[in-house]
Amino acid sequence: MVDTKVSLAGVVLDNPIIPASGTFGFGKEFSELYDISKLGSISFKGTTVEPRTGNAQPRIADCKAGMLNAVGLQNPGVDAVLAEEIPELAKIFPKPLIANISGFSEEEFVRLAEAMDSEPAVGIIEVNVSCPNVHAGGVNFASDRKETEKITAAVRKATKKPVFVKLSPNVTDIADMAKGCEAAGADGISLINTLLGMRIDIKRRKPVLANRYGGYSGPGIFPVALRMVDQVRHAVDLPIIGMGGISTADDIIEMVMAGASAVQIGAANLVDPWTCIRLVDELPARMEELGIESLDEIRGIA
Repeated sequence: MVDTKVSLAGVVLDNPIIPASGTFGFGKEFSELYDISKLGSISFKGTTVEPRTGNAQPRIADCKAGMLNAVGLQNPGVDAVLAEEIPELAKIFPKPLIANISGFSEEEFVRLAEAMDSEPAVGIIEVNVSCPNVHAGGVNFASDRKETEKITAAVRKATKKPVFVKLSPNVTDIADMAKGCEAAGADGISLINTLLGMRIDIKRRKPVLANRYGGYSGPGIFPVALRMVDQVRHAVDLPIIGMGGISTADDIIEMVMAGASAVQIGAANLVDPWTCIRLVDELPARMEELGIESLDEIRGIA
């Protein structure tokens, strides 16, 4: 019998499989398809302070080996998430949740962290720094190490829960960004977020997305994600949640061999909503075939 248990900064999961934020809603829709309590954890829909309707349509575009999205953090806002969404999700998922938070200023990140700190169903706070800093002319937090450190330190002070910082791949040196997070007190790193991309409708002669640019995700970004996980695990001594184009048990094993402690499944959920539960069954079977007794024995082995 193989051991699929993993630990994320002291939070133990039965298996490393986590639906990625923004691709699983708040779990209710998927609970109608299968028993979501079999998942390792759930990173629920990115939460902001105020409700957001998201970007204008169209905000999804098909691509070779993936998709583009510019949804724009559509969510009901932190008050509704705490009062309605988390209590409902906790009824059907009795394990620690991952709260993905997105702020547009340091103050907003702190408010969100404090709110999630008081929620017993939340085990980990995932800080999405890929948001524009409204106090710095809209510059993305994730593209500036000092700003990322500042947000990480502020969130670290605002909660006692483990803090994982979700990094953008759209930077010059991902390892340096991770070092900044570690120095500021992060308990772990999530990577990678989507790559910035674009599609053009050649008949309309206009960008496909109303937002012009969007985040590219899916199988096409897997080698990039794998490389960045490998770089970060050599740069910091923190657990890593790897993501980016994962859709098979072999992908998960590769991610762990590169240094990830757990993985998140994103775009694959939108193609096949049974992906995560299929991987829960397929991973231990594949580990047995490869003679792997536990994920710990292969972590970072590459």
